[in-house]
Amino acid sequence: MRSKCFIDILSKPECGQASFWSAALNSSTEIASASSARHASRTRPRLGLFALAFSLLVSFHAAVAVPLSHQNALRIGRKIWQNECGGTVAGLTSWNTGENFASLGIGHFIWYPAGARGPFEESFPEFIRFAQKRGAKLPALLLARKSEVCPWNSRTEFLAATASEPLKELRTFLADTIDLQADFLVNRMRAALSKMQAAAPATERAQIEEQFNRLASSAQGNYALIDYVNFKGEGVLSTERYQGRGWGLLQVLEGMSGNNSGAAASREFADSAAKVLRRRVELSPLERNERRWLPGWLNRVASYRP
Repeated sequence: MRSKCFIDILSKPECGQASFWSAALNSSTEIASASSARHASRTRPRLGLFALAFSLLVSFHAAVAVPLSHQNALRIGRKIWQNECGGTVAGLTSWNTGENFASLGIGHFIWYPAGARGPFEESFPEFIRFAQKRGAKLPALLLARKSEVCPWNSRTEFLAATASEPLKELRTFLADTIDLQADFLVNRMRAALSKMQAAAPATERAQIEEQFNRLASSAQGNYALIDYVNFKGEGVLSTERYQGRGWGLLQVLEGMSGNNSGAAASREFADSAAKVLRRRVELSPLERNERRWLPGWLNRVASYRP
């Protein structure tokens, strides 16, 4: 069904060590964090070969599980909607001052007009492709376009069209697909771990996975992961750097060192995210005046605390 959100990550064994992390978000879903078979007993003289193999398999797939209902999955999506645009339908179509792109949907997915690009990753065309595959009926504005570029060339044009029929239809479409947008956000989080590990030095990959899985073992931690990767990206793009320092999920996880899951992991993540965002503002170009956004950013990551 369209209204179900799923997470399903399976890490392939590397360097002789196996790891597993999987989860699904629906009405009968559980979230699971990485586990391994290294704690399995090495000597089981009373077990037959089959029993030993079964025991190892159960140990390999053992995980700390926290139920996350479909209702809670949608709650995360609605919380992100609140974070990005106050939970309003009007806020589903925005173009912020000083930016050269539209921000659309509950995640304020970026949509660049023709000829415009910037350091931030574009995500609205990807969401539209995702929605089409899931059977969503697109508004005429999107169906009529032969290219994936935003039809408004500037914030001025966009604001002038606020009451136009195309923008009204676009807002209606976005309001009717909150579940799909939540699913899209979940999919992005699902893909984030492999992207971050590919970008990180080999010596840091195990630590990145460990910290990721600390968050993934709780509902609150999953909210933090899903929201932050949508908010500030995976942290793997070379364009998303100021003076060589990134501000994405990878950089937040790199700033963590604990080993307790649950509330402790969420608190440490919130602290690390605040530190990363303060550093971004300090390193940002003066003409961007990013300090004006910092209070709101810090309030947002404070919501990751249980």
